[in-house]
Amino acid sequence: MINILIHGLGQNEKSWNSVIEILNKNNIQVQSPNLFMLAKDYQINYKNIYEAFRNYCNLYNEKLNLCGISLGGILAIDYAIEYPDKVNSIILIGTPYEIPKKALKVQNFIFKFMPKSVFESLGVTKNNFIELTKSMANLDIKSKIVNIKCHTLIICGQKDKTNIKSAKQLKDSITESKLEIIKNAGHEVNTEKPAELSKLIIKYWENLNKI
Repeated sequence: MINILIHGLGQNEKSWNSVIEILNKNNIQVQSPNLFMLAKDYQINYKNIYEAFRNYCNLYNEKLNLCGISLGGILAIDYAIEYPDKVNSIILIGTPYEIPKKALKVQNFIFKFMPKSVFESLGVTKNNFIELTKSMANLDIKSKIVNIKCHTLIICGQKDKTNIKSAKQLKDSITESKLEIIKNAGHEVNTEKPAELSKLIIKYWENLNKI
């Protein structure tokens, strides 16, 4: 089984470092690609990010456990639906049930005034980053959810007000799913509460191996 950690929109693969360290200590090996680097030869938008991610996943002949936060969770959903036979399980962290269009517009406005170095540190240019967020505005996540057939763990930070409702909606819409809330955590639980998150991931994957 191949375990893949998928970072969020304002993150890169290094955002998983603390989680990876804990998983490795528990003899769990994981892959953590940089989405922006995977798509470096493409025009940066959601469609092309997904295509690059899909090509990456298809390199593996074994079944996959996908664990994604925010954007990473959306990618995991799309891949699990397109390739149900290749996915053993998905973990969705802080993943929206519906794209918050108004919030996205506000974020994009803020991004315009942020220094280029902030985006370059993630592995993407400022303009490409903004174009990516714009391309996500019309994603239809809600209608796809019922097509997920694999085991699913939904995780959300208690203080992630934007996605706590989404987490419950995802739980109600996905048949083989469980919901876990991490106390005193915001949206980026992989950097805010890596120990608590790792504990949930380890327990979930270990339990799946017993099925």
